Amino acid sequence: MRIIFEGGSVWSAGLGVFEGLAIENGRVIATGSQALKLKGEVIDLNGGFLMPGFIDGHAHPIFAGREARGPRVNNLQSIDEIKKEVARYAKENPNESWIIGGAYEAAIISGGDFDAHWLDEVVSDRPVVLHAVDHHTIWVNSKALEIAGIDSNTKNPDGGTIARRNDGSPKGTLREPIAFDLILKHAPADSVESDLRAIKYACNELTSSGVTTATECWVEPPMAEAYIAAAKSGALTLDMHLAFLVTPQNWQEQVAYIQEMRAEISRLPEPKRLKANTIKFLTDGALSSGTAAMINPYLDNPESNGLKIWEDENLLAAISAYDLLKFQVHIHAIGDGAIKQSLNTIEEMTKTNSEWDRRPVIVHAQLIEPGDLSRFKELDVIANFQPLWTYLDPMNKELIEPRIGSERNNRQYQLRTLLDLETKISFGSDWPVTSQKPLDAIFIPVLRKLPGSKSEPWSKNEAITVEESLTAYTATSAYQLFDESEIGKLETGMRANFVILNKSPFETTSVEVKSVWIDGLEIKVS
Repeated sequence: MRIIFEGGSVWSAGLGVFEGLAIENGRVIATGSQALKLKGEVIDLNGGFLMPGFIDGHAHPIFAGREARGPRVNNLQSIDEIKKEVARYAKENPNESWIIGGAYEAAIISGGDFDAHWLDEVVSDRPVVLHAVDHHTIWVNSKALEIAGIDSNTKNPDGGTIARRNDGSPKGTLREPIAFDLILKHAPADSVESDLRAIKYACNELTSSGVTTATECWVEPPMAEAYIAAAKSGALTLDMHLAFLVTPQNWQEQVAYIQEMRAEISRLPEPKRLKANTIKFLTDGALSSGTAAMINPYLDNPESNGLKIWEDENLLAAISAYDLLKFQVHIHAIGDGAIKQSLNTIEEMTKTNSEWDRRPVIVHAQLIEPGDLSRFKELDVIANFQPLWTYLDPMNKELIEPRIGSERNNRQYQLRTLLDLETKISFGSDWPVTSQKPLDAIFIPVLRKLPGSKSEPWSKNEAITVEESLTAYTATSAYQLFDESEIGKLETGMRANFVILNKSPFETTSVEVKSVWIDGLEIKVS
């Protein structure tokens, strides 16, 4: 069926704003005045704004779905509020053997080290594990420490830390996944069935937010199997790209499994719905927890440069091996030391591996050493940013700036500089670390503050335009996913994946999602 959209404005990267869009059989068949000349069913936009569907280049949908099952401590502003919510959940779920939830704001207390005894006051008979908003920190109760056998004699694992009291006993805060595993390996394992439910939840949340394609950036068994089940059953209602996590300890043994999963996914009856061509590497932690890998030490801990998760030689071997298999690399690097290591590794890998359209990604790219800014373009590295982070939020004020100082703090998120250097910039939410809603985020890198805020912009010289922000969340994210010929723009022949907003984001920040379309069909969300 042919449908013509009129009575509002249409935008696409590279085409600007125009009137009229025509679709048929799930594809765009005409734009602008040519669309308005065609016959078909007419949908009046009523002054609304039609644009390509948002493409989330870095998210954790299953984690979001899992987290939604537990106590909701997001945005709570005190220990007492968190304890009250945990107590409520425990009372309403007496049969849950473990209480796992998130994501608390670590900046509500000085230093971000939370005490197990605080959780013990409301739940002492079962283990409690709460993730912080950065998802590089967890807060647990004493029962969780007991079950894991963590005591004063337990050493910090390589690549992680255990916060301690003055007497050396574990306090109840652990940082980085390798440390989390000391506890979470004892928790009931997530199943394909439970992760399938998480995927259904995530799909609804994403599509209702205007997202038509997303990237699952932390895939471990049995997550891939759950996504395959979702694709086969029709539960996967938007396109999903999988990025398999490998670690310094397991990257070699994971090669066969990852290849097998990619092959199985490629054989699905609807291959565009699910793809698996990316490998995720974690090279450091987070600035908020003092675990991002830095060139110069932290001010609050002069003996620490953060956590360097991979040794140089091992990282090069791993990235080279997966690159030879034609997997894209997607590297988490936040500190300037981790970013330099990542760029150096990519450069060395390209000297030995044969040339191909590899499109390496460094995600977060939070603090870049000045001499490394130009290397993104030189090495054809895509910088994937989280636009919601590009203002001076409480985490920056209370946790990050005291650790790194104002000079380094104010050099974070250099979007303008990178764009001027012709670097490709894509966007992702990092959900559930922060909101999955692009409309919560697209104006922040433009204003360098929250819309409506009376505060001064943060590093205003790094602000970008609305056009550039929308492009990063559509066309460039499509490029990151090797899908630029199919999605991310509204050009003739491309898939009819788009979102209709109530107003133009070029005219106001007060915009809402009215409807979402994938392959020419309106998606019903609950």
